[in-house]
Amino acid sequence: MGPVLAGVLQLLALIGALALAYIPLGNYMAKVFSSDKHLRVEKWIYKGIGANPDAEMRWPAYLRGVLAFSAVSVLFLYLLQRIQGVLPLSMGFKAIDPAQAFNTAASFVTNTNWQSYYGEQAMGHVVQTAGLAVQNFVSAAVGIAVAVALVRGFARSRTGELGNFWSDLVRGTIRILVPGAAVAAVVLVACGAIQNFSGIHEVGQFMGGSQQWNGGAVASQEAIKEFGTNGGGYFNANSAHPFENPTPFTNLFEIFLLLVIPFSLTRTFGVMVGSVKQGYAILATMASIWVGFVALMMWTEFAHHGPALQLAGGAMEGKEVRFGVGSSSIFAVSTTLTSTGAVDSFHSSFTGLGGGIAMLSMMLGEIAPGGTGSGLYGILIMAVIAVFIAGLMVGRTPEYLGKKIGAREIKLAAIYILITPALVLVFTAVSMALPTPPHSMLNSGAHGFSEVLYAFTSAANNNGSAFAGLNANTDWYNTMTGFAMLFGRFLPMVFVLALAGSLAEQKPVPVTAGTLRTEKPLFTGLLVGAILIITGLTYFPALALGPLAEGLA
Repeated sequence: MGPVLAGVLQLLALIGALALAYIPLGNYMAKVFSSDKHLRVEKWIYKGIGANPDAEMRWPAYLRGVLAFSAVSVLFLYLLQRIQGVLPLSMGFKAIDPAQAFNTAASFVTNTNWQSYYGEQAMGHVVQTAGLAVQNFVSAAVGIAVAVALVRGFARSRTGELGNFWSDLVRGTIRILVPGAAVAAVVLVACGAIQNFSGIHEVGQFMGGSQQWNGGAVASQEAIKEFGTNGGGYFNANSAHPFENPTPFTNLFEIFLLLVIPFSLTRTFGVMVGSVKQGYAILATMASIWVGFVALMMWTEFAHHGPALQLAGGAMEGKEVRFGVGSSSIFAVSTTLTSTGAVDSFHSSFTGLGGGIAMLSMMLGEIAPGGTGSGLYGILIMAVIAVFIAGLMVGRTPEYLGKKIGAREIKLAAIYILITPALVLVFTAVSMALPTPPHSMLNSGAHGFSEVLYAFTSAANNNGSAFAGLNANTDWYNTMTGFAMLFGRFLPMVFVLALAGSLAEQKPVPVTAGTLRTEKPLFTGLLVGAILIITGLTYFPALALGPLAEGLA
């Protein structure tokens, strides 16, 4: 079997598995967030934090809950890293430096999981499990909660109430993420991933020096890292490390994990708004972009010319031989089109155009299918923009799901789509203009520029993957990427929740002969076009200076 055919068959197997999980998982999540019953363990949590899970919240109160919880999480994780040297099971690692501790705290609380450190050489077992792994659960649950609040904004009328943040947070964690990650961890352990609390082991000599291996609760963290679209690896090699991702089967299983919730949330959306066809339209948009980008990535990595590449069956530099070009291409596109950021190969070693595809995947806003929750609310914002454009074309007031898209709604949507590009381009420009930050680049020219552009694209879009080659463990990059992650996560949420509140206050508009049918393929095509055109117009100059210049050279 040739490598191209193997890659195509793996893609088809992955699509089949996602299709099987789509309806049951989507329906289950809709039931979770529509139920008025509370589990006993949930009641204990509500009592412990002093929350009333049955109290409805308007969007300002919901937003205060999101920001307060996240601020406390950043502070807790920062302090945990700063006192690591005196914690048990620290494996002798010292406290993390202030700038790096801030960066890591911002990274994991924002579901970014950008890492400017070597995991096996910096973080002990307590920080990994009580700090980083916990944030893998709750940061993903925050994203789902905000998405559900926006869905309620479309589904409800004549009220500004969007549900209860604390209830949504706890249910998302206890009923969805914990059981799903537990099952996934068992599968990974059965397939060879490690799960222990052992220390550092000397395993022999390597190039004149001793080689050391760490143990750790790897399988459990790997499971929620993918299932919650987090991405932070226990080891520096991330999902290319055999302790995290030992076989071709686990590689495909991990891709399935990082895609299954974002895709299935479109079913949840359809069920909660009372029209599964609307969910299918959003699913078709996500799937079209995802499949198209996977096909482009495979083409760039398989078709690159040169005798060494032809003998290897593709551009194998930076890729694990046990996964090959096809599976690595699927992983690279899936991890950058979601907010996962996990890697099983190194994107800096992809062809020039292949690295550009990974970068463009994040620049779309990670909405195909995007992160846990963030992908759904991101693409619904784009749907509002697409409906507005269609309304301008035919000269009538735009409507979406029975709600008028007026001046307030389109302003909120427009500000949302401008925030992340502004962060990416401004931080990149400043880093290139100042005298010191460019010294962190391993390469010069177009590839060096791509390293910096990729870093801030990854941070501001809460992805977390890195282009390699850039020394990000400096005060400048630790601080600036930390701010990019915080602003890129929470500023958009302000406008998502404000839009949800505005929509929930409206009364429904009856469907007429002139209403745009947003469940039809025509709207799916319009939405795909709007996403690609808006992103292209925004980022083309920057891409032309980096990956396009390198790929066409």
